Amino acid sequence: MHVSRETPGAERYFGSNLDAIDGYVQLLTTRGIERGIIGPREAPRLWDRHILNCAVVTPRLPQAASVADVGSGGGLPGLVWAIARPDIEMTLIEPLLRRTTFLSEVVDELGLANVTVLRGRADEVPQRYDVVTARAVAELGKLGTWCLPLVKPGGVMLALKGQSAATEVEVWTETLRSLGAVDIVVASYGEAPTPTTVVEVSR
Repeated sequence: MHVSRETPGAERYFGSNLDAIDGYVQLLTTRGIERGIIGPREAPRLWDRHILNCAVVTPRLPQAASVADVGSGGGLPGLVWAIARPDIEMTLIEPLLRRTTFLSEVVDELGLANVTVLRGRADEVPQRYDVVTARAVAELGKLGTWCLPLVKPGGVMLALKGQSAATEVEVWTETLRSLGAVDIVVASYGEAPTPTTVVEVSR
């Protein structure tokens, strides 16, 4: 199912790495469904709703950045970003064994030399990163507690959010500032009608 080749924006974000993103989509829609990594209903809309939703944010990543994806699950956005941007060093942080097993298999089979899979919780990770991200993991307050301690001074947390982003920022601004946030911005990437909303929290 080489859906990416016919999808508007695919070549713009993945360029010469279309084979790799195709391979990832194949693994998600076969092994990923078999193991409960994604639901079977997600397969037909995987590209538009998930792959491209993550890919549109990649221009925001600094060149050669160290990036951590907290609660990576099936690798969204971490694997998508690592494939689209081979210059970055991506660490996928995920506590569940069945998910880290799947992620490791994808990394090995696609030969993704810029990806490390780390089984554990965010508060167990000693490293610090230029960028820390999470998608569909938790409300902004919890994300800040988990992610901001992993962000280097001068770095940024990029939380991929839905339409509630601005409301969450209002509710959790004080908490985020207590965790070291110096700037909080709600940004939009991609094109209408379904752009990707990102809460960018600088530290």
